[in-house]
Amino acid sequence: MRTERISKWAIAVPMALLAIATIYPMLYSLNIALKSRREYVLDRMGLTQSFQVQNFIDAWTQANMGRYFLNSALVTAVSVVLILVLASMAGYALSHLTFRGSKATFLIILAAMMIPFQVIMVPFVKTLNDLGMLNTYQGLIVAYVSQFLPFTVYFMTSYFARIPKEITEAARVDGNNIWGVFGRIMLPLGRPALLSMGILNALFCWNDILIALLVMQSPSQRTVMVGVSALRGQYPDNVPVYLAGVLLVVIPLVIVYLIFQRQITAGVTAGATKG
Repeated sequence: MRTERISKWAIAVPMALLAIATIYPMLYSLNIALKSRREYVLDRMGLTQSFQVQNFIDAWTQANMGRYFLNSALVTAVSVVLILVLASMAGYALSHLTFRGSKATFLIILAAMMIPFQVIMVPFVKTLNDLGMLNTYQGLIVAYVSQFLPFTVYFMTSYFARIPKEITEAARVDGNNIWGVFGRIMLPLGRPALLSMGILNALFCWNDILIALLVMQSPSQRTVMVGVSALRGQYPDNVPVYLAGVLLVVIPLVIVYLIFQRQITAGVTAGATKG
């Protein structure tokens, strides 16, 4: 009994410390974001006494954060939809359809996952420029889809491969063509994986700075993360306003994760253990 209690504490204490280490930066940032500039200069570590909500209003209005939010929401939504559609079709084809070059295609997808974007960013940006897609929403969407699609295809292929082929063969015998099997069988069974990949890819696109900074060079077309980075230069001596802008970007992500954390875990677990 005592050994069991010791083992529980051995797990609980590190997890509690990890949780504190994760939550503390956000609480610290919130505390500073609610301070006035004078209060921050005089006492950086102390608890706020002024509760300057105006910092959040200034970060939203003066830094054009509303426009950046709309830019990120548009690009993220379109990119995630395209990624899920393409990845689900590719995953079904690679896992349940037999065609020449399927194994080679899957290996190429695996290889694409191993190439960091920093290695290809110069020719990638040059290609977008030659196509006239630099500094456009279409160009950024293409960049996100090409960057995050390989992993999603790999995940969906692994997930669909665990669905018995007898199910799809029975559907074909019942008169369904390839698209019928895909729409009536594979998509409903793949819903947990699609939900998980949709949320994760949305977080990837929303949090990106490097790709958006390279592709979207016009200030009016910045994404929200690039806008927050520029906010530091706009308010170099007003750290509370800068951290207020950071929290405006981070808090929606935290809320989304808290709402869908079970779905993310269930989808990833199902993809790893199904069958």
